[in-house]
Amino acid sequence: MSNSSANTLSHINQQGDANMVDVTDKATTARVAMAEGFIKMTRETLTLITQGNNKKGDVLSVARIAGIQAAKKCSDLIPLCHPLMLTKVQVDFTLDEDNTCIRVESLCKLSGQTGVEMEALTAVSVACLTLFDMCKAADPAMEIFGIKVLSKTGGKSGHWQPNSKEHL
Repeated sequence: MSNSSANTLSHINQQGDANMVDVTDKATTARVAMAEGFIKMTRETLTLITQGNNKKGDVLSVARIAGIQAAKKCSDLIPLCHPLMLTKVQVDFTLDEDNTCIRVESLCKLSGQTGVEMEALTAVSVACLTLFDMCKAADPAMEIFGIKVLSKTGGKSGHWQPNSKEHL
């Protein structure tokens, strides 16, 4: 992404009003985005999840489905997002017992005229929120953090990954 495109707010029209970007003339390309986020909790709460003893049921399965559904509903939640025909949504979890947190990672994919970063971020966010909801009785002080895009491919900008120095 060039500096000029990074500094241009594409969702604002000439009059300064909110505006859905017109992607009619953009090329249809394969597009993929990955995002991640984390939820920190007590060791006891993580144990409830890993042992399947949470009173609300299978926490990870419910959070996975919630994340997938959220990606599919992204344009209903974020006003200027285009409704997309996603061809793949994947939500995965990595349990980190040393740091008592769960890493949530999503992958969203399609062939289209606009990227899927917002869908990937929404999948991660809602999966984390669902983990919180399902475990809040045991651990109301859980913390969701570190939600970000890991990479994106497709479109005229091609492959993009964050520069770690830019995001400190």
